[in-house]
Amino acid sequence: MIDLSSSPLALGNPRARSMDEYRESYRQSLAEPERFWREQARTLSWFHDPYSILDVDVEEVDFSWFTGGRLNAAFNCVDRHAAVHPGKPALIWAKNEPGEYKTFTFRDLKHHVGRVANVLKAHGVRKGDRVCLYMPMIPETVFAMLACARIGAVHSVVFAGFSAEALRERILDAGCEVLVTANEAPRGPKKVALKAIADAAIEGLSQIRSVLVARRTDASVPMRAGRDFWLDDETAKHRSTCPVEWVASEDPLFVLYTSGSTGKPKGVLHTTAGYLVYASMTHAHAFDARPDDVHFCTADIGWITGHSYVVYGPLVNGVTTVLLEATPNYPDAGRLWEITDALGAATLYTAPTALRALIAAGDEVLERSSRKTLRVLGSAGEPISPEVWTWFHEKVGHGKASVVDTWWQTETGGVMITPLPGVTPCKAGSATLPFYGIDLALLDDEGHVIHGGEVSGNLCVTRPWPGQARTLYGNHRRFRETYFNRFPSLYFTGDGCRRDDDGYYWITGRVDDVLNVSGHRLGTAEVESALSRHDAVAESAVVGFPHPIKGTGIFAYVVLRPDTPVESAEQLIGALKEQVRHMIGPIATPDRIHMVPGLPKTRSGKIMRRILRGIAAGQREGFGDTSTLAEPAIVESIITTVLGEERAA
Repeated sequence: MIDLSSSPLALGNPRARSMDEYRESYRQSLAEPERFWREQARTLSWFHDPYSILDVDVEEVDFSWFTGGRLNAAFNCVDRHAAVHPGKPALIWAKNEPGEYKTFTFRDLKHHVGRVANVLKAHGVRKGDRVCLYMPMIPETVFAMLACARIGAVHSVVFAGFSAEALRERILDAGCEVLVTANEAPRGPKKVALKAIADAAIEGLSQIRSVLVARRTDASVPMRAGRDFWLDDETAKHRSTCPVEWVASEDPLFVLYTSGSTGKPKGVLHTTAGYLVYASMTHAHAFDARPDDVHFCTADIGWITGHSYVVYGPLVNGVTTVLLEATPNYPDAGRLWEITDALGAATLYTAPTALRALIAAGDEVLERSSRKTLRVLGSAGEPISPEVWTWFHEKVGHGKASVVDTWWQTETGGVMITPLPGVTPCKAGSATLPFYGIDLALLDDEGHVIHGGEVSGNLCVTRPWPGQARTLYGNHRRFRETYFNRFPSLYFTGDGCRRDDDGYYWITGRVDDVLNVSGHRLGTAEVESALSRHDAVAESAVVGFPHPIKGTGIFAYVVLRPDTPVESAEQLIGALKEQVRHMIGPIATPDRIHMVPGLPKTRSGKIMRRILRGIAAGQREGFGDTSTLAEPAIVESIITTVLGEERAA
């Protein structure tokens, strides 16, 4: 039995104050992993202590952390802080409207979470049930996530930018029986009709027995009697006290869908104890989090960054977290800096996509704010270029705030490569060094480990860590095949990477058919499937291309059916874009679409995508070995069609 009865909070853990201390702690984390993670587990409050730290079955690709332990995520995020600091701000909601904020203390949060938990129980939700959240960036979204955790249910948050069809697919895959949504979602100058989209998604689905609707605006929406209920009316019926369900360490906490190369989204499943330990520890160390900090992460809760660094990481650590409803450039490019000053944010975590858009607005916008409280500036979602890194550090942080360029994934639960603020010497554009307990390797395409510096290869993780996903919901075989088949016994990230002579890691991008668009992962097969549903399309191929704001744009090559009458190419392109918006959502809309006479295929019928990526980037030659092409002449035809045009679609 491990005595964790007097566990300090994660913020009480010693921090490295020098590179020598980091190296020694990192060495210990690899040399004695069970001892190291036992100490990290002391940061949580446990109902029953774990009797084992790690159990691994390599052949089955099965990892169990903190076996025998029982705990509750909502208790760790809310109750233990409400008992000690009930009046401390837990959540600050920065509303869509500029200058409007609402603060919830830990006591407030406990009451709201308890009421929503009681509502869920009244609607038949029990331990292990999946609840789908299709929500705006409003406090009710956080309440619902923690309410699920409180009663042992599993939340599956779907990004509010996804279409009805994409939402339906995720509801069906997770087997959700209750859906929580809102009447509308203000987002910048627009309002998204979430309830209408949700209604379309669940039309004819008998498995959805209840729809709980948050009242974000005054807009009236159709409510089906017996199925649809206003969330505020339901919470008014219940008391704020709801007993917690003490769950096992390996019980699921949430399922979060991410795009895959096959076109079918993957339901990444994270379990309770390991995820909480890792999310809170990485938040504490990567952001040098302190008890009185205001932590401002701009991510949407529909993505893993929002889960780990808007909700769970900061709240487990008892740190005040900011929930941003607006877009970073609404009503203008000064919005993030205005919020930073108004709330006194110490840490700001955002994406290079947002930073590139803000840079384009000009530095004069920055002069309207002081940003003097910022101590740490974080970047996530995609590699940050040296130019953007320098602007972030020099202009936004006055050359004083530390920049932490983090690399991680939905599947990893928290940051894997990151500088430690004030400790790690940074190189603009590099995510720097691995986090504690993370052992990385670069492999060539034949599976051989590449040693030394100034080398490039496939980025893999050699050993388990607590925050890693345990499986894909309902499909462990796909989990094994996706992450562990390419390089047996190693977790393959799907990313290419370079390691320099100092051991620093530089992420070079995806090596599979998944695009990183504005920090969001989109499967090319998913977009291709949407395009091919149009009657005029015989086949399509989607690749990424350099985009000045998004980082990676979506470039679609479309081959039309022979009998398709095309009166207007512009109208067809518009219809194809609308098709993708309808089936997936606006984030997947191709930036450029070109009708081409054919696609470059090998004799075995495989599309040679490197040629298409090169042409999309403006390349006319130098495509490497093309000897296996079935029709070499098709390449010149595509080049003429795409690069010979004066105006791109």
